[in-house]
Amino acid sequence: MAKYIFDGTMTGLLCCVFRAFQFKEFDVMVSENQNDQSNLFDENIFISSNEAQADRVWKGLKSKLSKQGLAAFYYAFLSENVDAFQHLFAYSIYAFSTKHRIDQDYGHRDVLAVSQWAKQVGREKHRMEAFVRFKKCKDQLYLSLVRPDFNVLPLIERHFRQRYQDQKWLIYDEKRQYGIFYDLKQVHQVNMNVSEMDQNIKTGHSQNFAIELDDEEVLYDQLWKDYFKSINIAARQNMKLHVQYVPKRYWRYMNEKTI
Repeated sequence: MAKYIFDGTMTGLLCCVFRAFQFKEFDVMVSENQNDQSNLFDENIFISSNEAQADRVWKGLKSKLSKQGLAAFYYAFLSENVDAFQHLFAYSIYAFSTKHRIDQDYGHRDVLAVSQWAKQVGREKHRMEAFVRFKKCKDQLYLSLVRPDFNVLPLIERHFRQRYQDQKWLIYDEKRQYGIFYDLKQVHQVNMNVSEMDQNIKTGHSQNFAIELDDEEVLYDQLWKDYFKSINIAARQNMKLHVQYVPKRYWRYMNEKTI
């Protein structure tokens, strides 16, 4: 079986679709890692990212899918999962091979899978929008370090830009080592050594910033913890329900969950 190896970008994945139609190779595995599920009989084909080819495929998908279908495609891609990539590849082949809209053809395994992956990524997007917490630094920058399951920074950018228009902020993804920085005018993508900011990054515990925080930040942090403690009724705690709505993996970002 042929195996397309691409660079993990959306452009690369779309180029895999372009190559499949160019050479009529539809029974293909796709991966960003040549070591994934390899066997002796796989023919590894390295696919170069080509903006022109990817643009042609994307324009074709626009004509075949609804806005919701395109959004689901993008969300599923941001899962960064090799199985999702395989389904997206097959989903594209199916879209171009039929005359009708496939967006809601959930009887097709690839359409169903793309929808399921999109829902998971969408759920992570909403949780990050709800649980991201900022700390104010000495230079008036509001900083948050996160580690989402999926690559959702491109999806939450609009929410935070609209909500915090009057302050500079940086949301940095510790896992993927890039962040989005708002300078009061535009949002920029940035890269840095996050271990210099978060001393506990390797342990997965609460954030411990090496960057000097604003004097008032320490006070507000303690006030919020005191408030949270005062309204908590220990006798009525339902930890099982609490964890259902606020999974433990998000606690490291929440002031009230740190000592």
